Amino acid sequence: MKKITLTGFMLILCTVFLTSCSKDSIGDEVSSYDQVVTKKVEYTYSTIEVEILDEINIYRSALGLKELKVIANISIESEGHNEYMITEGTVSHDNFAERASFLMQEIGAKKVAENVGYGYRSSEAVVNAWLKSKGHRENVEGDFTHFGVSVRQDENGRNYFTNIFIKK
Repeated sequence: MKKITLTGFMLILCTVFLTSCSKDSIGDEVSSYDQVVTKKVEYTYSTIEVEILDEINIYRSALGLKELKVIANISIESEGHNEYMITEGTVSHDNFAERASFLMQEIGAKKVAENVGYGYRSSEAVVNAWLKSKGHRENVEGDFTHFGVSVRQDENGRNYFTNIFIKK
């Protein structure tokens, strides 16, 4: 008697679980894959960040180079790197390969470069320092189409800068 009751109970249980989770039609399944997901990314630029972007584009224009367009995703990656440098207490290009890979996958970058800086008090000072450095100047003058920037202060009020360039 117990075997028949247990078997009957299991059959009812399986029937309930198998039918309650099924799709009503193949259309339900297909439409769920046809959805387009768009993620709007926003970044609020500080005055010094806007000044850096402007100064770089003014410099490029003076050389006859195309101005770079700003992409918020790049500035968000720059901000993450600034937070990392502040936590570590040092300026570096640590984890650049991961940032570059993310930007290649996320927004279709074909080429990525980065400038970092520390301690400068103005946009003019950090941009001038980058232009005096051969490698940093090559990034500013490089064959890029877009860029982003972040400036963050540590607890002592010292600025950390990350400026990322990409070519799409």
